[in-house]
Amino acid sequence: MNTVKVAVIGAGVIGLSTAVCLAEALPYCSVNILAEKFSPDTTSDGAAGILMPEVFPDIPVERQRRWFKETFDHLQSIVESPEAPEAGVFLSSGYHIFKEVPTDPNPYWTDFVFGFRTMTVHEMKRFPKHKFGQAFTTIKCECSRYLPWLEKRFRKAGGQIKCEKVTDLQQLIPHYDVIVNCSGLGSHHLVGDEGVCPVRGQILKVHATWLKNFIRDGDGKTYIYPGIDHVTLGGTRQKDDWKLEVDKGDSEGIMERCSQLEPSLQKAQVLEEWVGLRPGRRNLRVEREWLQAQDRQVLLVHNYGHGGCGISLSWGSALDAVGLVRKSLHEKPPHAKL
Repeated sequence: MNTVKVAVIGAGVIGLSTAVCLAEALPYCSVNILAEKFSPDTTSDGAAGILMPEVFPDIPVERQRRWFKETFDHLQSIVESPEAPEAGVFLSSGYHIFKEVPTDPNPYWTDFVFGFRTMTVHEMKRFPKHKFGQAFTTIKCECSRYLPWLEKRFRKAGGQIKCEKVTDLQQLIPHYDVIVNCSGLGSHHLVGDEGVCPVRGQILKVHATWLKNFIRDGDGKTYIYPGIDHVTLGGTRQKDDWKLEVDKGDSEGIMERCSQLEPSLQKAQVLEEWVGLRPGRRNLRVEREWLQAQDRQVLLVHNYGHGGCGISLSWGSALDAVGLVRKSLHEKPPHAKL
């Protein structure tokens, strides 16, 4: 097959994962990443990175299971390798606690994390305002390290990177055979998807080296995630809020709620306050279509709308996108006459 020119739009965890999978799995492809922002300035860089996905309502659970399992297996292989420190990937154990017993106490992902169990009455005494809890070990992936590591892996596979803001897909058609849209929230404007909206997240990074176990409230708005260099405290889930400025009221609320779960945090030094906009969407979008311009037809594959599950589903959805590219190129080689 002749060389197939591929443009991947976006350099967050979804864009980089997809670009690496394409470059490594399809050696006949010349893969270029086009993005305005790269690490450390992406939304992914501020993500807590704990593998614990939400459930999308209209996507078959088996497909979501596959995305999570493939991501977990990929990151576990890094955990068990000498690459783990550079990639910022490690095991993390802790507690997921609820004020009421959840409707589904065993979501699909509990089959893949380690040691998943219901917390004992004795353990729950630590959290008197909560009625139910789960203890398990999962994986934490710190994108401030993982994204540069992925970028290095991408370049090693022959990939090219261009700092370029893409505002019109039609402008890419003369230059590429395949376009993969991993623009996250940018898809709101880039492909006119009004179903994509910002879900504003604010966090604190604190110095609290004594904390070793994560604690996450079931509502997803309060969490404590110990990391390599700092502990991440969160958070907020403010839908349709485009504000990127730090809100002092949010910071105070985060510290107050987290300190109720872990009183020692009252002594923690705040290192940084950070805001990011998650690419919210009712359902993650991994699908294909064809773009037409004059006598050229170009494959467009979408991989965006992960919300707060970007890292948790990154490798699995990337492999799915690569599968769509491979299938489409087999059905309709790019240099064939229309």
